[in-house]
Amino acid sequence: MDSSIFSVLILSAYAIYFMLPAYLANAGALTFGGGTPLDFGRSLNDGRRIFGDGVTWKGTIIGILIGIGIGLLQGAITGNMVHDLLMLGNPGIASLVQGTITSNVLQGALLGLVLGSGAIIGDACGSFIKRRFKVERGRPVPFMDQLDFVVGALLFASLVVTIPFALIILIIIISIFLHLGTNIIAYLLGMKNVWY
Repeated sequence: MDSSIFSVLILSAYAIYFMLPAYLANAGALTFGGGTPLDFGRSLNDGRRIFGDGVTWKGTIIGILIGIGIGLLQGAITGNMVHDLLMLGNPGIASLVQGTITSNVLQGALLGLVLGSGAIIGDACGSFIKRRFKVERGRPVPFMDQLDFVVGALLFASLVVTIPFALIILIIIISIFLHLGTNIIAYLLGMKNVWY
């Protein structure tokens, strides 16, 4: 196999691994959500809901906890891999989270927190924008549906790590295909009413 193809495959695998807290936080919020909406049913002056019934307190909390949990596992399993591949953006944080197994777990939890929280907030922002444009809940908005949580996760993660531009582009491309693929599988399994 050509070494450049192999390098792209390795980087792609790392991109998925890096984003796992965000991917699973987003999926977990959808799967385990329900209950009281984050906006408590309130509307803005335009008469439309702030977020809608799809963004709930339960889903938000569970999604963020899943992100933290996945980050903890990654820190325990792969140690300082993220620190080795990405420079921590804040030297103060870097000094707190490098060296020992405990600090690797804390680093993983921190990254899981920002990726998971960013994914949940990014998805909520997507819902907010959809409501402003009178898009009904469940109706597709190409690219926004696939990328709102990814953009949120990357923005939040950039508070604690420096993410190379090439990796950001790769994450965006991979996320579009992963999102569509998992939605199609969920539709075929009867877990979703629509394929997108």
